[in-house]
Amino acid sequence: MSERLVNIKEVVLKNNCPECYSTDGLHLTFKQKIVENKYYKSITKEVIHELTCKTCDSTIYPVQWNDAIERVFEYQKRAFVPKKASTYLKRSSWIVGGVITLAISIIVFLILYAEL
Repeated sequence: MSERLVNIKEVVLKNNCPECYSTDGLHLTFKQKIVENKYYKSITKEVIHELTCKTCDSTIYPVQWNDAIERVFEYQKRAFVPKKASTYLKRSSWIVGGVITLAISIIVFLILYAEL
């Protein structure tokens, strides 16, 4: 089973980076977790955020945020709409379900009509 994070929204912020003080490099990224295996693909409700500076190539953790970054983050978090949580059944799960249904139908048919 593989789990991966998919970028849903990326916002360029005009705030100063706490590391290099550049106003051009801050990027706030919202990512949503997707779980996939042989039988299904599922979009989960789990959403994470990441603030990085492209100028100095560093991750800015919430401890380093100032009030201006905090306010912009809260605004972007309210404006962010994640993908709806869903599950998609793959072809192999439909085949397995069909085979099981067919086997149960044959067994029931043999039990009911074998007594005649």
